Amino acid sequence: METNEALYHAILEGTREVGLPDEWCHLLHSRQDVDEMLKQDDCIDLIIPRGSNAFVRYIMQNSSIPVLGHSEGICHVYVDASADLEEAVAITVDSKTQNLSVCNAAETLLVHESCAPIFLPMVAAALRLKGVELRGDDRTRALIDCKPVTEEDWHTEYLDAILSIKVVDTLEAAIAHINQYGSRHTESIVARDPAAIEKFMTQVDSADVFSNCSTRFSDGFIYGFGAEVGIATGKIHARGPMGLEGLCTYKYKLYGQGHTMTDLNAGKFSLIHRKLDAN
Repeated sequence: METNEALYHAILEGTREVGLPDEWCHLLHSRQDVDEMLKQDDCIDLIIPRGSNAFVRYIMQNSSIPVLGHSEGICHVYVDASADLEEAVAITVDSKTQNLSVCNAAETLLVHESCAPIFLPMVAAALRLKGVELRGDDRTRALIDCKPVTEEDWHTEYLDAILSIKVVDTLEAAIAHINQYGSRHTESIVARDPAAIEKFMTQVDSADVFSNCSTRFSDGFIYGFGAEVGIATGKIHARGPMGLEGLCTYKYKLYGQGHTMTDLNAGKFSLIHRKLDAN
C-alpha cells in the first residue's frame, strides 16, 4: 500500500506540470472502493482489470461498464509431424522457461504421434536441465518418465516450472484440444508443412497464433505498440497485446456547406469517397 501511495503521488505531481487536475487519477484502497467504482457507468467508459482470473471475472460479473478482460494464459506449443525436432526443442524450452511467471509462457505441449518417440526424450532432457516437472498422458508416459496428467492440468495456468504433455493423433486433434482447453491467449505450431501451418493459424481461436517461434513473443512491446496496456483475450474491441492505440475509438467530423440528405436524394450532388492528405 505504501508503494502504491508513493506512485500515486508521484504521478499526480508529474501530471500537474502538464495541466491535468488532481481528480483525473484516484487510488482505491479496498474492495469496497472497487465495488463503488463498478457502479459508476455514468462517468467511466472502460475498465481494464489486471490481476487474478478470479478478480477479472468478478469485475465482469458485477458491472455494466464495458470490461477489457485480461484472463489467464493457458498457452500451447504443438509439434507437428513435419517439425524440425531440434528447432522444436529450442522453441518449447524457450516458451516454457524463458520466464516462468508470465501469461505468455507455455503450459501445455502437444506432440504428433509420428515424432513423439524421438522428440519427447529430446525435449524432456532439455526441460529437466531447466528444472521443469513434466506431467503426461498415458502415451507420453510410455515414452518418457513423468508424472500422470489430470483433467485439471489441462485447465491450469501453472506460472511455475511445470509442463503438461499430450500425444495427439492428428493436427486436427491438437487444434481441438487447444480450442477446448486454451484461454484464447497464445499458441504456437512448430512445422515445416505449409498446409499444416496455415490450417493451425486459421482454425486456432486465440488472440495470438504463431508458427515456428516461441509463445514469449506475444507482447505489446515486441509488437511495436510501445508501453503495453495488457493482452486482451476477448474479441471486442481490442484483442491480443495492446498499447494506447488499443484504447482509442472513432470520432467522425464532417464539414459541409449546407448539404442535406434531401438534396442528396434529389441528385443535386453525389458522394465521392477518397483518402485525404493527412496534412
